[in-house]
Amino acid sequence: MKDPLARCWISLLVAAALTGCAAQPVTGGRDQQGTGGIRIPVEYYKLDNGLKVVLSRESSAPTVTVGIYYHIGFRIEPRGRTGFAHLFEHLMFQGSANLGKMEFVRLVEGNGGVVNGSTRFDYTNYFQIVPANTLETILWAEADRMKGLAITQDNLVNQQGVVKNEVRDSVTNQPFGGFPWLSMPQVANENWYNAHNFYGELADIDAATLADARAFFDTYYAPNNAVLVVAGDFGPVQARQWIEKYFAAIPARAQPPRPDISEPVQQHNKQHSYVDPLAPRPGLAVAWQVPARGTPEHYAFGLLDQILLQGEDSALWQKLVQRRGYAGGVGGGINLLGNQFNYDGPMLWTLYLVHDPEVSPEAILADVDAEIARLRNAPPMPAELERALTKIRAGLYDLAGSSTRFGLVDLLAAFALFDDDPAEINRIEAGFRAVTPAMISDVARRFLRDDNRSVLIVEPGRAVAESQP
Repeated sequence: MKDPLARCWISLLVAAALTGCAAQPVTGGRDQQGTGGIRIPVEYYKLDNGLKVVLSRESSAPTVTVGIYYHIGFRIEPRGRTGFAHLFEHLMFQGSANLGKMEFVRLVEGNGGVVNGSTRFDYTNYFQIVPANTLETILWAEADRMKGLAITQDNLVNQQGVVKNEVRDSVTNQPFGGFPWLSMPQVANENWYNAHNFYGELADIDAATLADARAFFDTYYAPNNAVLVVAGDFGPVQARQWIEKYFAAIPARAQPPRPDISEPVQQHNKQHSYVDPLAPRPGLAVAWQVPARGTPEHYAFGLLDQILLQGEDSALWQKLVQRRGYAGGVGGGINLLGNQFNYDGPMLWTLYLVHDPEVSPEAILADVDAEIARLRNAPPMPAELERALTKIRAGLYDLAGSSTRFGLVDLLAAFALFDDDPAEINRIEAGFRAVTPAMISDVARRFLRDDNRSVLIVEPGRAVAESQP
């Protein structure tokens, strides 16, 4: 899990590389025509073992980005195995049948490429950005660890220690560690799957046996629980041949039933506070449950997020930062660990800030409520809505121009993994353009209610300690 809070306002759609690729024929999936915007080329198919494959050819740079996403994240890891999804993110670099410890990384970097992985709510992903002529090698290496990961006692013990040290370094020993991406879901949600410690309880990580680790890998790191995405400068026919050669013989494995991760409708305001012994200033986070992903209301809420929270021209930035001077900035959005589309279950819209100690949480909340009330009582002005759409389009074009193509791969993978339809990427812009001002006001009334709100207050322990004689 790499620096989950290093996100700018544009990461509402950090993976939505919708535009900027040359228009090409699109195949696979249902009704792929988008309304307006440039179409992303999408070829989608499945191997006999269930592996989903997405190809998106775009030859502006002689590189390819390869991503493989497994449908297991920290939200859906089994009870008693918290931290396992993250643990396996690390174990996947410890060697496989034909590659020794960390040789996967050296293989990629030795060819001038970039390699990384991350654990999120509903998936664990691995990606490489490499010169186009190394595509076959990377496909071979990914298949090698899918079919033969080196799960040894030494590797397990070593990575248990690495994960525990990461938790201490990123959360326990940092001011505002885990605030609010880790702490808020435990306040706002009721279902254990949505509300447990996503980094993992250290006791669960310590208790993992070699048999536990092998069973977890055999269950979740199966081809029929994964999607492979290749985007960039490659020959589609040759790529299909290589994918068949290296992945087709890996056997499918039985998958357990998906856990029920539904969240009950919140019916009362929640509030929690805690003292952060390392924090020098107070912090405040506020969250609301959002509409179901992919619905018209979900798109409307995305525009509501732009109007209220995203960018220095947003209503809450202008009110809390520019006019009140409560803090140096305010952050947040739908899905703090990704974007509006790359998750598969209940989600929160969260805003957060670290503010001046002279300002009470009640004063900040009153200003937040006033901005929300404006949109609850009346639709946004047409110019305000158009500005929100322009910001989204600007973000899409900006990300599409990235030479890494990671945003494109990420969104194609999410739509394939969760919806069996990666061509949904070509309908995103139409989904936002279908939103009317009245719809935005409606979702503000229905979802930004007081009884759907959760408040998290961080009290500054370090400031108190330093003030004592």
